[in-house]
Amino acid sequence: MTNYVKSTNFASKDSLAQGNPLKIVKGTEIDSEFNNIATAVATKADTAGPTFTGKPFVPTAAYGDNSAQIASTSFVTAALQLIYPLGSIYTNASYGTNPATLFGFGTWTQFGAGKVLVGINGADASFDVLGETGGSKDSVVVSHTHTASGTTGGQSATHTHASVAMQVGGPFGSTDRSDFSFTTSSVNSNDHTHAFSATTNDPGVSGVNANLQPYVVVYIWQRTA
Repeated sequence: MTNYVKSTNFASKDSLAQGNPLKIVKGTEIDSEFNNIATAVATKADTAGPTFTGKPFVPTAAYGDNSAQIASTSFVTAALQLIYPLGSIYTNASYGTNPATLFGFGTWTQFGAGKVLVGINGADASFDVLGETGGSKDSVVVSHTHTASGTTGGQSATHTHASVAMQVGGPFGSTDRSDFSFTTSSVNSNDHTHAFSATTNDPGVSGVNANLQPYVVVYIWQRTA
């Protein structure tokens, strides 16, 4: 903006002696003054709906000011830094631009890759420390053994024990199974006892992605400085 600067000192002419040509107020002097005033006025913004150019400056309002005062860029930046203090999390579902570029402040690093966020819970040892990690998306059932045994009581007549069969398989739809069966018969009229035992082995199974909850992937950043 241009400020008006007076180019002629009209008051100084009053103290000059009569006949001094500088004592005369000339039309060119008056014209120059009006031109200077017109130039200065033309470069000023209107009070209603002004359009500013360049970099106009305004006082920085105190944070929390809820008046109609103009907010400077320093006020906006200070407000954002209070909204996102150190340790804050920022998420974006579309753009992976570093928040330091978006906000113009802070140091931000990508956070929690491949993990979901869980609120702290002081009553649960799994969630009582900030930054604590745990859990697995791949559930594993270790190898194990099933055993069975039994005894049939005394019989005094010819008889037959029906066939018994068993299939033991792993969880998560595993096709690894161990089968066993037996059939016994007797023609001995003396009292006797039949005993049996069996063992089956399961090799275990890895349930890939068996523990994953429904999820959606986004960009996650944490402010570290």
